[in-house]
Amino acid sequence: MSSIQSQSKLTQNSPSVVLLDRDHSILAFNERVLDWAYRKDVPLLERLRYLCIVSSNLDEFFEVRAEPHLAANQNRDEKGPSTVESFQRLAHAAHTLVGRQYALYNDELIPALDAQGIRIVSHGERNIAQRRWVKLYFEREVRPLLIPVGLDPSHPFPQVANKSLNFIVRLGGRDAFGRENEIAIVKVPRVLPRMIRMPDKVSGGSNYFVSLSSVIRAHLAELFPGREVGQFSQFRVTRHSDLAVDEDDVKNLRTALRLGLQHRHFGQAVRLEVSAGCSDYLSAFLLKQFELPEPALYRVPGPVNLVRLTQLVDLVDAPQLCFPVYKSCYPTQLTPGVSFFEQLKLGDVFIHQPFESFDGVLAFLREAVNDPQVLAIKQTIYRTGTDSALMELLREAVRHGKEVTVVVELKARFDEEANINWAEMLESIGAQVLYGVVGLKTHAKMMLITRREGKQLKRYAHLSTGNYNPRTARLYTDWSHLTADTLLTADVENVFVHLASQSRLPKLNRVLLAPFYLHAKLIDKINDLALAAASGRSARIVAKMNALTDEALIHALIRAGQKGVKIDLIVRGACMLPARVPGVTDNIRVRSVIGRFLEHSRVFYFRQDDVEDLYLSSADWMNRNMMRRVELAWPVTDPVQRQRIVDECLVAYLHDGVDAWDLMADGTYAHVKPVGRRQAHGAQAALMARYNGRGN
Repeated sequence: MSSIQSQSKLTQNSPSVVLLDRDHSILAFNERVLDWAYRKDVPLLERLRYLCIVSSNLDEFFEVRAEPHLAANQNRDEKGPSTVESFQRLAHAAHTLVGRQYALYNDELIPALDAQGIRIVSHGERNIAQRRWVKLYFEREVRPLLIPVGLDPSHPFPQVANKSLNFIVRLGGRDAFGRENEIAIVKVPRVLPRMIRMPDKVSGGSNYFVSLSSVIRAHLAELFPGREVGQFSQFRVTRHSDLAVDEDDVKNLRTALRLGLQHRHFGQAVRLEVSAGCSDYLSAFLLKQFELPEPALYRVPGPVNLVRLTQLVDLVDAPQLCFPVYKSCYPTQLTPGVSFFEQLKLGDVFIHQPFESFDGVLAFLREAVNDPQVLAIKQTIYRTGTDSALMELLREAVRHGKEVTVVVELKARFDEEANINWAEMLESIGAQVLYGVVGLKTHAKMMLITRREGKQLKRYAHLSTGNYNPRTARLYTDWSHLTADTLLTADVENVFVHLASQSRLPKLNRVLLAPFYLHAKLIDKINDLALAAASGRSARIVAKMNALTDEALIHALIRAGQKGVKIDLIVRGACMLPARVPGVTDNIRVRSVIGRFLEHSRVFYFRQDDVEDLYLSSADWMNRNMMRRVELAWPVTDPVQRQRIVDECLVAYLHDGVDAWDLMADGTYAHVKPVGRRQAHGAQAALMARYNGRGN
């Protein structure tokens, strides 16, 4: 159970309600992810993987969220949302979470791995043959890439890249010039693997590994001949890495972002990790060098970068220690071998990923690429990865003479370089590449295909709650919607024209578009249900999303709940709405589901008496999504498919008795336990069982 006590100031909207703190809510989400690493019913290597996921999440948290708190602490600022107190409380919460990670790693996971014959062998545990092999590996693979830097006035502290592995060493004696410069830094190149498997000849055929940091540590003295190696420690600094580009001041956004990427690795330091045994002298030296306060120092009893342990998971061939392989079925509404265009004339198709395969979307695009009657393909790209079959299909479409227009969001955080590379590739072969609207991120996921059919041009569209990334489509839960609906496809066409020309957007038929209508429309729907409930009518809201932090939407929900609307919110991550507070939010329940797959679909359900509305969306209920992004929400009008989505994506999660956590009135999350003797079921496991084997 993890606390996210309320910290936001009182607002005029709901004077009796104090909202929960966003950053503490993010850390609480990671506590829930860490629970999977604690679970004995989870395969051992998957437990290790979840531990690594938490570390990766924390890296991003510090890179993006820590800087304002750190600045407030350094400036002793007591005004605004970030203060000295907020920094200290956040640091305490982060230290507690990190402490739990390493306790689990050392006390449970390492002994459990050892019991399975999987060992990370330290220098003290290596026999003579193993030490000889490690020394040869160091001399052959590692030492040629290391350049230790002794610090003096002509050798200042080197630039240390964000999240890179480094060593600090305190030396005795004098250098070659008779000086007593005692501090040296060893930077470890990223190209070196962090986990190295020992060959069978020295491991006896077992899964024995050595960490790169252990290899270097064992041979530090060899890097400083003639000097005495005294105190030393590995260290890692995390830097603020959110790219800030003033689009109004740049002539070429792509060029400005590429230049910005060169400096991302050297932003302001926000966290310092060192070995638990690091001396006070060396840690104080590093804190002074990086201009960090003591609470930003994390002494860790293990690797300073647990993320790199995912290499161990990938190197061990032990299927019994991993989740059973799950093969997504071909989309159940589709008939293999039959033209998508013919099938869509009969009705819309919905694909529930990853239970149904994203290959259906790729097959749709592939048919369009190879169909001579298809004249144009338009698509948005937010995150697609560095190796993408979908982007290769778009390249092929250009070569087939199609008019290809791609709206590439260059500012997709931590995917900027991949997106820039794809944009340049597509431009080089003749595709029309757009970068959205100045000041807004294009986060909408949509594809439009225009096809000549007789004397008419017919449009077909794909809309999605998730990204066009085949890899994450196997790991994230999302909905894909394929349609030939004339009203919906006309809306998609108008949105593409708007993004290209930046002309005034015409009135749309069905799509709700941010930043224009989506926010206001959602508030209107919530308020309408509040009025209905106040007049004694039945009113219900169920909304599934990744985060709920927009204060206007939160206060609208609170008012609706106070009027009698029954509200269930399925929020995977950060949630600032305090649920179940007596006399305030009695009618609002907030639930978070953490499973094998990352919950990513956004589904909004509104009911007044027997009238139901259901929307799928690319947008979370966050201010940035509503006001600073181009986002879509669109209705599901087919009653059969609407009920399917309700059953699979809402009802199943509200009845999850394995992977669900409920937000309590005190701001903590409690793991849901089955009632009585009832057998508990997890929503994701039930959906995997339902779809398993279909269409294969």
